[in-house]
Amino acid sequence: MRSPLNTLFGRMALLSAAVLLSMQLGWFLLLARQPPRHEVDGFARGVLLALRVASEEHAGGGTLLPPVHPGGALEPPKERDLSDVLRVHRVPVWNVPTDVHLHEPTQRPLVDLTRHLREQLPPGTTFAVDEARPPQLWVRFPGSTAWVVVPVDIPPPPHFVIEGISMLLAALTLSFLAAWQIQKPLAGLAQAARRFGTGERIAPLEGRGPRELRDVSASFNDMMRCVNEAEDDRVVMLSGIAHDLKTPLTRLKLRATLMADESERNGMLRDVDSLTHIVQQFLEFAQQSPDAGKLVSVDGFLQSQFGNPDEIEGGNGPLFALDLRAGPRFELPQVTLDRLVTNLVDNALEYGAPPVEISTAIENGSYRLRVRDHGAGIEPERIATAMRPFVRLNAARGGEGHCGLGLAIVARLVRDNGGQCSVGNHADGGLLVQLDFRVAHG
Repeated sequence: MRSPLNTLFGRMALLSAAVLLSMQLGWFLLLARQPPRHEVDGFARGVLLALRVASEEHAGGGTLLPPVHPGGALEPPKERDLSDVLRVHRVPVWNVPTDVHLHEPTQRPLVDLTRHLREQLPPGTTFAVDEARPPQLWVRFPGSTAWVVVPVDIPPPPHFVIEGISMLLAALTLSFLAAWQIQKPLAGLAQAARRFGTGERIAPLEGRGPRELRDVSASFNDMMRCVNEAEDDRVVMLSGIAHDLKTPLTRLKLRATLMADESERNGMLRDVDSLTHIVQQFLEFAQQSPDAGKLVSVDGFLQSQFGNPDEIEGGNGPLFALDLRAGPRFELPQVTLDRLVTNLVDNALEYGAPPVEISTAIENGSYRLRVRDHGAGIEPERIATAMRPFVRLNAARGGEGHCGLGLAIVARLVRDNGGQCSVGNHADGGLLVQLDFRVAHG
């Protein structure tokens, strides 16, 4: 099974994920390592302002706080009710409510806040917090008999992990979609190339994607057009030659029958029959449109042609062995089926050895027709070459009346009828040709 990372989409997705993860990790480390000093420092300035207002109002203009350094707390306003606005009040030491539990700050934001305040307030200032919600900061200046209570509303730290993961997932989704949009035209081009390589005529590709991909699609369309035109010219030439040769061959056969010498007459007739068979193969290969004739049961046709061992028998036993299990619903056009079986059987008897096993079945949602001989088979690396037209693997495989079109004709007939043809060597020896046709539902 192919690894998904070996595909263009897999590698682009992996690269995008690696880049985004690296960037996200860098930002996360930068933000996580940065102390929230700016937030605590800003809040500490507000607390200093509130403490100064409270101390001034209590002292009638005096203050227990030292002058604020530049960049520190703002100058206190003159209104007498500013402490109410800031929610700051004073509580005498002897009048602390019993339900208030004061203790040293232990939470991180409050600890940082008191550290900032100690740098600005007189030495000996006492700090405490109340466990109530929202928390309150209690500040007692040296020599003072009252606590100054300031509400503490430090915002919680931002959730870098949640926001970071959410942004990362969104970025990964967008990058995967972008990679898919780039990969999709290439996948279509690869699929079209595979189909065209098997000899199928396909529609020109649409120019989609970046300019380079559109250029590749246009070049592929030009290549298909040139190859199809060359194939059409070859087919026209073969068809014309075959038709032109049929009449002279008929006359030559008629003259051969009038020859007096029997051995010469038989030899001449045999040569004429070989030429006639070659011409017939030319015509079959040149036929472009699939046959739309009468449908017949494949099992019934094979049984009628090869199912009588008394009539079809070789020197060392029967020539054919049938195993027909597809059922009556497996049907093909009669002319197409006859041409398929004739080419496969002739090829098996010419290059292989009997018995020729012919079987049908329904497997993996397809009708299957198999033809196997018991010969030496074909070298695995040369099977693809054997499927090409006008190719003979070696001189020993070139019998009378054969021009290397048998398997090519079979492959074209199967493709024209919506099937697939595969050729390989059987595990127990011999060549195995398997034809798969989709099961028609309904």
